[in-house]
Amino acid sequence: MKSLTIWIVLVVSGLATTSVWAEHVLVEAESFADRGGWMLDTQFITSMGSPYLLAHGMGRPVADAVTDVTLPGPGTYRVLVRTKDWVAPWQAPGQPGRFQVLVNGTPLSETLGTSGAAWSWQPAGTVEVDQPHIQLALHDLTGFEGRCDAVVLTRDRALVPPGDGAALASWRRASLGLADQPTEQGGYDLVVVGGGYAGMATAISAARLGCRVALLQDRPVLGGNGSSEVRVWANGLIRRGAFPRIGEIVEEFADNAATSPGRAEEFGDALKEQVVRAETNIELFLNCHADQVAMDGQRIVAVEAFDTRTSERLRFVAPLFADCTGHGTIGYLAGAAWDMQPTRRMGMSNMWVWEEVADPVEFPDTPWALDLEMEDFPYPRNYHGPWFWESGFDKDPIAEAELIRDWNLRAVYGAFNAMKNRGGRAEHRRAQLSWIAFIGGPRESRRLLGDVVLSQEDVVNKVEFPDALVPTTWSIDLHYAKPEFARKFPDNAFIAVAEMDHRVDQTYGYPIPYRCFYSRNIDNLFMAGRCISVTHEALGTTRVMKTCGMMGEVVGKAASLCTQFACAPRDVYAQHLEALKELCRLPGKSRRATLADPLVIPADAPEARPEGPPSDRLR
Repeated sequence: MKSLTIWIVLVVSGLATTSVWAEHVLVEAESFADRGGWMLDTQFITSMGSPYLLAHGMGRPVADAVTDVTLPGPGTYRVLVRTKDWVAPWQAPGQPGRFQVLVNGTPLSETLGTSGAAWSWQPAGTVEVDQPHIQLALHDLTGFEGRCDAVVLTRDRALVPPGDGAALASWRRASLGLADQPTEQGGYDLVVVGGGYAGMATAISAARLGCRVALLQDRPVLGGNGSSEVRVWANGLIRRGAFPRIGEIVEEFADNAATSPGRAEEFGDALKEQVVRAETNIELFLNCHADQVAMDGQRIVAVEAFDTRTSERLRFVAPLFADCTGHGTIGYLAGAAWDMQPTRRMGMSNMWVWEEVADPVEFPDTPWALDLEMEDFPYPRNYHGPWFWESGFDKDPIAEAELIRDWNLRAVYGAFNAMKNRGGRAEHRRAQLSWIAFIGGPRESRRLLGDVVLSQEDVVNKVEFPDALVPTTWSIDLHYAKPEFARKFPDNAFIAVAEMDHRVDQTYGYPIPYRCFYSRNIDNLFMAGRCISVTHEALGTTRVMKTCGMMGEVVGKAASLCTQFACAPRDVYAQHLEALKELCRLPGKSRRATLADPLVIPADAPEARPEGPPSDRLR
């Protein structure tokens, strides 16, 4: 006779995602009611399977993450934690990510984050519980990137949760008592995945032309690299060329940062969300990570995603989809044709800022960081480490993204250790780290292929396309490992150099054709942002944020035509190109509530800039 297993979903105070399966309770760290000083990290779900909490204290232990949990009853519980020693891939000494689990304020016996180069379930100790309600806490010991994915409390002496992959995902769902089928979200004309400049502009543009839009963003803020989390100022000139109205939407939410990295408030996270939420045709889903697609032949039927705080799964159904993820994630999952530079790709940056404080301040020694002296890195003048603190040129930008980010952190901490504890000690007694981006700023990964693959030669030779629409004005700007740093760190240099081709018209702009903005083999997939159909070299000019935002404006307008005429993105080029151009000539604030309503141009629409001839001056 088979044994009967029963499960009970518990409602706990604080809304932590917990459930009981037989004799165990799973607590997802990201759902802690009070995260304290721990940060929600969602960047590496593709490779490690889950969001997690990160103790990003820049050398100062962060406040405890705390939540309430209800257990199935009294008894002796084993506590398991999914974590890792984040410097173990390099066999670095020192175990900087140490933390403890506290139960009702008392630390368990084991210190965590001390072993394992890969994510795994590690024993935290045992606890005797005489009543079912406990307080669970994550207690950081170092301030140096301790990380916790989940906590299991079990009376089962033999329980070993699955390590990773599909088995772990299935076990999580069962342990949390989540439904096997996602909750369906429908009634949309367009689903936009990715809430950076490209995704925001796509959603706003389509919504203002009467489309019902779902916008999915896997972070709690909009803007992507142009948010307060990453702080890359937006580049690329807007509102110029043959269609000088393109860029007006971008102008409504673009940052006004004076430097990169700038101050958090300069990036206008609240403004970005305000502009999006003002559109009644947009339903915004923050903290929503898309990870599956459903297909019918060469068409996407639905995108599945999950809430990174609650693990609830959602299914988004629509006739049209736009991949604005940067990584081309939706296209990749759908089987879209794509390309990626095999080596010498542009890397990921984690910028940083330091400041002078009133009194001398100590900084812990960092034997696990890169072994740097003052002459081993560019001195961070103006109190910040800018874009060229970049690595991962020959690493897989998706599968190895966490390793790339962690290497960047080791470089920053190694440099600051040299300033504080080595050759720069006398001059930096009052120096203190004030900000490091734990969210990486990537530049290059997958590029989805459309009916046109724009090349460097097209741009510099000003090849004319009949569907040329979006002006790119940035130089062809490609980043590579700076030779002197590549010699010392041949596996992964951490400082970049820019190789520039200035033969781009930086005044009028070179217009990118519309056929770069939809997939050549997935019938209902648009793309905007750095995953559009260009070569590695051409990406050097098209990748900057304001240019990506203008792509989104055009994609949103094209989506409205697809909806109006019940056609595919390719058909817009073949049958409705002049209609698309007419929409591109309208003010960005033009709007209609539905596709059946007339377009209205509001009184506060900006004045049109005059169309100008291409610049004869190439610089």
